[in-house]
Amino acid sequence: MIGAAVTVLVDRPLGSAHPAYPDLIYPVNYGYIPGIMAPDGEDQDAYILGVDRPVKRFAGRVIAVIRRRDDAEDKWVVAPEDRHFTREEIAEAVRFQERFFDSVIEMRED
Repeated sequence: MIGAAVTVLVDRPLGSAHPAYPDLIYPVNYGYIPGIMAPDGEDQDAYILGVDRPVKRFAGRVIAVIRRRDDAEDKWVVAPEDRHFTREEIAEAVRFQERFFDSVIEMRED
């Protein structure tokens, strides 16, 4: 899936609060890829990096997969075609939520 072109429907735009944890504010757009089923039986979730305003949908490329060792689902990281992020930059961008999980970032090495 890394390198795949996908469209993310955003249900938690940048600046919005988590529906169950209102103190958790999304510093990135977050949503799902309809039609791609995740291990939890729901559509695949995705973080969107490289977009600095709230959006409703976004077409980009999967640049990384965050594997949660202590959860049933992985999260995909999607970015614009012309943007590159290091493992450290990805980790920092998603720390707001991934800090609660034992996660590892998988990505292609340049």
